[in-house]
Amino acid sequence: MAIQQLTDEQIRTWTRAQKDEWWFTNVYRGSMPQLTLRAALTGFLLGAILAATSLYIGGKTGIGIGVGLTSVILSFALFRALHAAGLAEDYTILENNCTQSIATAAGYVVMPLFSSLAAYMLITGRIIPWWQMMIWMVVISILGVLVAFPMKRRFINEDQLPFPEGRASGVVLDSLYTGDAAEGVYKARLLGLVAGATALYQAIVSDGWMKLLQFKILRMDQWAGMKEPWHLHERMDTYYYQVAAKAELWMPKIMGVDFRVLGLRFTLDAAMLGVGGLMGIAVASSCMLGSFINFVILAPIMINAGEIAQRVSPTGAMVAISRAEIVNQWSLWWGVTMMVTGSIVSLLAKPELFMSIFKSWGKKTDVAPQGPDLLAHIEVPLWISYIGVPVFGFLGAWVTHVFFDVPMFLALVSLPLIFVLTIICTNAMALTSWTPTGALSKITQFTMGAIDRSNPASNLLPAGMTSEIASNAANLLSDIKPGYMLGGKPRHQAIGHVIGILAGVIACVPLYFLLFLPADANGVRSTATLVSEQFAMPAALQWKGVAELIAKGLQGLPASALVAMFVAFVSAVAIEVMRIITKGRFPLSSVSIGLGVVLPPESVFAMWIGALLFWFMGRKYKAAGTPGNRLWVDGCEPICAGLISGAALMGIGNAIVNVLLN
Repeated sequence: MAIQQLTDEQIRTWTRAQKDEWWFTNVYRGSMPQLTLRAALTGFLLGAILAATSLYIGGKTGIGIGVGLTSVILSFALFRALHAAGLAEDYTILENNCTQSIATAAGYVVMPLFSSLAAYMLITGRIIPWWQMMIWMVVISILGVLVAFPMKRRFINEDQLPFPEGRASGVVLDSLYTGDAAEGVYKARLLGLVAGATALYQAIVSDGWMKLLQFKILRMDQWAGMKEPWHLHERMDTYYYQVAAKAELWMPKIMGVDFRVLGLRFTLDAAMLGVGGLMGIAVASSCMLGSFINFVILAPIMINAGEIAQRVSPTGAMVAISRAEIVNQWSLWWGVTMMVTGSIVSLLAKPELFMSIFKSWGKKTDVAPQGPDLLAHIEVPLWISYIGVPVFGFLGAWVTHVFFDVPMFLALVSLPLIFVLTIICTNAMALTSWTPTGALSKITQFTMGAIDRSNPASNLLPAGMTSEIASNAANLLSDIKPGYMLGGKPRHQAIGHVIGILAGVIACVPLYFLLFLPADANGVRSTATLVSEQFAMPAALQWKGVAELIAKGLQGLPASALVAMFVAFVSAVAIEVMRIITKGRFPLSSVSIGLGVVLPPESVFAMWIGALLFWFMGRKYKAAGTPGNRLWVDGCEPICAGLISGAALMGIGNAIVNVLLN
């Protein structure tokens, strides 16, 4: 059944009261179950799992992946199977919509863990207690919900803005429940098969799972004489290096620098294949270009010039040159310059996002229509936001001050920026499904840094707070869009979003300590483990780089780094200008090039292989009805989600197993 919607003429000429009456009469499904107990529990559990995968991928790539459509497909398939087995009533379309709202909120809430909070710990060397993480994340995320709802009637009810990502979830839900349900079951089965195969592969390459199987279950250390468990090497080139060392074969080098020192490895990382498929060939190729320029060309030159060298750690141990050292000592600066410059130029190229601020303040809307408000009993009452925003705003500033030593004045001064950034974020999400939080956070960072350069936390945490609130508000409105399309109650989705926030925080903060801050043999944790070969933490390094640049200025940087930053700045401006002139057809992205600099090149190559595969197969089977169209075009997202979830969940499980076995 086609989703009912107003015409462009009706959107332009009708008052909001007329639009509300039309929606209430033609779309609203007040009697249909929505936020039921099973929808809440399913969303909570599914959100916790998907948030864990988001955290895992965020630690590897710095990218926050959307989980809305994945949660729609999984919850639909779960309850369709339970219904077929006679174990449960089938899910209603609005129950499924509430489930995706909860799961999506859980996925979004984890972003500070691999960006601003991680950067704070890297700079200060202080590990934030788990309970402080939880309180801070919950407070600012709920503030985002409170900020969003006064805007809901403007952006969704009145302006009827598209919110493409939210609309896509609404269209998929409608097709599942009013069209061919077999298509939804097919996508869920495809996701499950790929996730299962990926999980099996990930278990074979994981030391913890293999140790559990071979030593604890099969007892092969006792009867087979094994001292170390066997597992397949994820770095496939390991086998060549083993043979080459024994047979004295050629060792790959660039200007005398070993490939392995540069991080140039061939890794079959299933999760990165899936991420590449989702990001597309253009973005993946830009990442590949940045990685090639940095690790194949510039890094060997700088190592030979002595700009990148071995160093002595604070403990007195010699730290050898590695990929991480290359990034931290030299490459980070030009990579961050590319990302920040590209983000800001692309944002400034969209003046309508800034003009929307003045339109929102200046436009006269039908806020108090004559007669009774038809939606008063299903909308979130405005008084909740009018009271909640000041209360939670002050609470957010206070916990930022108490937990992170940010001056109370600076924490309070940053709060007015929330409304400006939220309007920009919401307009961007409404029109493009893109939230420019990277660029917007830098506005707060530089603003706070201009006031206080002595304390990096003074710009990091207020920026993390404002960008997270703005992002959460924009994402909530995107989640509400499918509910509006399908006739759901906004109150239920608001409650669901809060449930999702709690699910994401409860699931991911303990997991964060397990994955990124593991205790040593003496039970001591160190921020030195935050960035590793497995988890590059590129988003945190970007935030850290900007904070250090604000605190120290350009003093202390080598001349070569300053030259590289200048070239990166000019190149980023030129690339973004070309993208503007060509209306997005220019194939390079400066932000993605910078991301390729801070990511491990082996991960970038795996992402590019995944993007290339899906791009090639998508072109080959582009025409509907061709044998591979259903698998490679319609099934692209389920396949990629299966690769990511199978690898991430088994990777997380491997960390847990290692903790239990040690």
